[in-house]
Amino acid sequence: MELKEELRKWRTVLIVIAAMILVSPFFAWAAEVVGYAEPLENAAEHLGAIEHEYAIISGIIPDYTIPGANPYASTIVAGIVGCLIVLCLGFVIGKALEGK
Repeated sequence: MELKEELRKWRTVLIVIAAMILVSPFFAWAAEVVGYAEPLENAAEHLGAIEHEYAIISGIIPDYTIPGANPYASTIVAGIVGCLIVLCLGFVIGKALEGK
């Protein structure tokens, strides 16, 4: 019975996460339509810092896309990977704090 109650408790959270992942391509498309750019990138460009940039590592999924893949499908994959990373970190931190 404990497992059923535990799953019921997480059901709403998992539904919300799944919904966010499924609508993420819409936001990627909408950002392109309106010409949205990251504010920090705009500030760096305005200050001329872009000319001096260099990447030590490009990131797990650079610019929220998988090179060579459909941009909308790769946005979904980026959302799933991002959610899994945050959930795992939250779980690990929660377990670490649970003992204190």
